[in-house]
Amino acid sequence: MPEIWLNYGQNEVVLDIQQENLNEKSSDGNKLLEESKIDEKLDALDLSKPVEIAILNYTNSVQKILTKIFKKCEERSFSNPKIFVNKRIIPLVKSNNSESISINEFEQDEISNANLTFLSEMEFDGLFGFETIATRLLKQFGKSEMLDAFKKRESDLPIPGKVGSNMQFAEKFVDDFEISSIEIIANAKGISDFSIGHPKNSTSLSQSFANSCVKTIDRQRTMIISTGKDASNETLNVSLNSLWNCYSIVKNQGFVVLLAECLNGIGSDAFQQFIDGTLTIERVKNATKYVDGMENLLYLSEIQKKFQVGLVSVLPEIYLKKLGIIPIGGVKKSMDYILKNLGQRQKVEVVNDGARVLLREN
Repeated sequence: MPEIWLNYGQNEVVLDIQQENLNEKSSDGNKLLEESKIDEKLDALDLSKPVEIAILNYTNSVQKILTKIFKKCEERSFSNPKIFVNKRIIPLVKSNNSESISINEFEQDEISNANLTFLSEMEFDGLFGFETIATRLLKQFGKSEMLDAFKKRESDLPIPGKVGSNMQFAEKFVDDFEISSIEIIANAKGISDFSIGHPKNSTSLSQSFANSCVKTIDRQRTMIISTGKDASNETLNVSLNSLWNCYSIVKNQGFVVLLAECLNGIGSDAFQQFIDGTLTIERVKNATKYVDGMENLLYLSEIQKKFQVGLVSVLPEIYLKKLGIIPIGGVKKSMDYILKNLGQRQKVEVVNDGARVLLREN
């Protein structure tokens, strides 16, 4: 029996699967950036002046960049940058850094600050194609512009890995701010590349990310997808990006299990309003106001016309059932469900790094 370990929140869980039921195990194959090259590229960051770093998503690669920055400051007798993060992950970030590092909640209402550098690991996104620092800032600070971007969507299905025409709204939004960014592309093993500069300039990096993450396989009837890192499954809204990266190769009447802890809940006002019965898919399609996460709600409703979605998480079953998602009580039970409902000889495609792979049909 193969031993397959998959990410679930901050933990790894084992998937028990017979060899005859395992179709393949998909992961990305990005090349890693050499340590000396990382250090060399970081020299472009001016640490002699006051620097404030706001972390937009916290991953091992983000922490690695932070550690190298602190080391450079120590070697050159510069003051360490002040670190700002989302309130809920302050304890986690503090546990991985020296007590001498200033780590506080990022609670600014606006982002016009020449000392401010945003740090993030790039991911894929259903609406824009890529989740960059520019799109993250647009979602957080530009609700009216987000409505325009949503209205300019290419279809009612996600387009991960393809720069959408609406990316211009994100680039134009951040262009108004005198800020800097460190944008990383990475895989489970480490950093593949990163750029330092203004957050509007990430096009070349995003294309490199997409090219390195594409994997072509035959269409599948059943899949089990792990997001690959806890930063990509902390909420349902974030976790669904891993599903968007893989959905196009799922056969009609297929079944996909998403393994995502969702420790911080739904993570979307749109999902919550839909669960409460105050928002409909029709209203989303003809929106006159942007509600956080409504693009993912729309995508979920559309792909469920093609195949069923199951979820292993800590979310209440009543929430999932209202969203048409099948709640599954654990990784082992996901295999039990597949074999019981789709046949004992069912072949399952296992994706262990869903946030950083793009599956395409052969």
